Amino acid sequence: MNEMHYQLDLLTAMNQKLMGNEKMFRMICGTSSNAFLYYIFSEDRFEMLGLWQHYFDFPIRSASDLHRLINCAKAEYISALEETLFCENKHKESQIAECEMQDKKWLEFEVTVTYSETDEPSEKIIRIRDVTKRKKQTEELKYMAYYDSLTGLYNRNYFVRILSEWVRKAQTEKATIDVLCIRMDDFKRINDSMGMIAGDEILQAFGLFLRDLQSEDIIVSHFNDDIYYLAIYNPYGNHNVDAVYRKIGQRTEQPFQMMGNIEQKITVSIGVANYPESARNSLEIINCAEIVQSQKKESGTNSIAYFEAPILTDFIENIQMENKLKEAIEDHAFELYYQPQYDAGSKKLRGVEALIRWRGQDGKFVSPAVFIPLAEKDGLIVQIGNWVLEEGIRVYADWYRKYGYPMVLSLNISALQYKKADFVHHLLMLIEKYQVDPALIELEITESVLIEDFNSVVDKLNTLKEYGIKISLDDFGTGFSSLSYLKGLPIDTLKIDKSFIDTVINDHPTRVITESIIAMVKKLGCETVAEGVETQEQYEYLKAVNCDNIQGFLLGKPMPAEGVEKILSSIKN
Repeated sequence: MNEMHYQLDLLTAMNQKLMGNEKMFRMICGTSSNAFLYYIFSEDRFEMLGLWQHYFDFPIRSASDLHRLINCAKAEYISALEETLFCENKHKESQIAECEMQDKKWLEFEVTVTYSETDEPSEKIIRIRDVTKRKKQTEELKYMAYYDSLTGLYNRNYFVRILSEWVRKAQTEKATIDVLCIRMDDFKRINDSMGMIAGDEILQAFGLFLRDLQSEDIIVSHFNDDIYYLAIYNPYGNHNVDAVYRKIGQRTEQPFQMMGNIEQKITVSIGVANYPESARNSLEIINCAEIVQSQKKESGTNSIAYFEAPILTDFIENIQMENKLKEAIEDHAFELYYQPQYDAGSKKLRGVEALIRWRGQDGKFVSPAVFIPLAEKDGLIVQIGNWVLEEGIRVYADWYRKYGYPMVLSLNISALQYKKADFVHHLLMLIEKYQVDPALIELEITESVLIEDFNSVVDKLNTLKEYGIKISLDDFGTGFSSLSYLKGLPIDTLKIDKSFIDTVINDHPTRVITESIIAMVKKLGCETVAEGVETQEQYEYLKAVNCDNIQGFLLGKPMPAEGVEKILSSIKN
């Protein structure tokens, strides 16, 4: 009897423990955010645990009911879900499938099967978890990794990745690839005048248009700012550069509609490179397209140009020249030469124009026509110009102390140098430092200085004039609006460009223009200097028409400082 009570008490205790464990497991399942299906193979019976009702509004009782669950998935995921739910592969601990459901939720199904000692499936646990939030975060990260946030086009990295895959494919299929570098013309002007928000709106609008051109064989990317890239795999029919260019041209003929009912038209410049003719890998093709686009933009906007081998050669030479120019600035490898100017009537020395010279490592001079445009393009002209100012004024001060001759020192000023806020202060500081009479300093400016902000330029010129510094307008007659500048500029001297002097003897219209300029300038109370006078006949003519001063090879070539000293010494003696 006692043994029976003991066995009963033991069974009761075990039952209570089992009930306690079941309660604990159900509490765990209940507090989890997952839903569970527990399946017993021998009974073909499912038990639903966890937050089942949060996920589905129907029960799963037996294996045949699983099809109700499978049918909740979108069509493209049904096969994968069916394979996972009916999985009985004992060699895998679990099998997982992620599926998008009809209600647009993403669910993760994880299936684990246990086996009996005879290797027969005995139990199955199906865990169901909502992964919608993670999936969206993953998609967002994927979007950020692949797409440009402003335009929705492929970003640079993903474009390069696809293009690299295309190149490998093209090598196998013996196909070609065209890459277009598309740059919006004058975007900086639009951005500056209308604001960054309007600028972004234009970039988005043009990007949306380009996105419509995408297809299986055409990809488009927004690289940065105003630059887009488009690649065409194996161009043919309407999938070629000409067709794309026509579509872009047709679209840009019409203005883009912006907020506030504002309309804005744009133009683009396009450079085209081809695989395998232009380059052999994706980055080289991209670079070649950019090179040809950049060079074409310098010669004109709203155009298309195709890459050719000489373009790359010129580009490399320019890069090499830019590097040498930077080294020359660091090594102080420049020299100043001086070309004398003489009074046309008396041939008395009026002054000298300081001209920069760069002697290369081979001992030969590099033409200013080559390195000055490069220096202006890269902004190096400011450093070079500041050196010219100080070196010219320093040498001039030394001459004046030695010879006491009050000639004019003419110094060329670039547009970038003149735009600097501290330009006037810097110049006055140098004049003060070397104790030079400001009235003997003449700044030569060209029309390029005047183009962007005429009023600001005039204010600076008036300040310089107040200190007695002379202002000379160089290359007169070569621009489009020089006459309109004359009435508003506080100039002292006007230089007649060499292009007029070259033909003034034999070309009647040139003589009429030259004589008109001289007469007009005299009435304005300014001096004239004729540049490039190389023959006695030119000199006699200019003297006869009352040109004030002569500059050119006839009376004096550009010379180093020692040559000017000889002239000054002869005058003193």
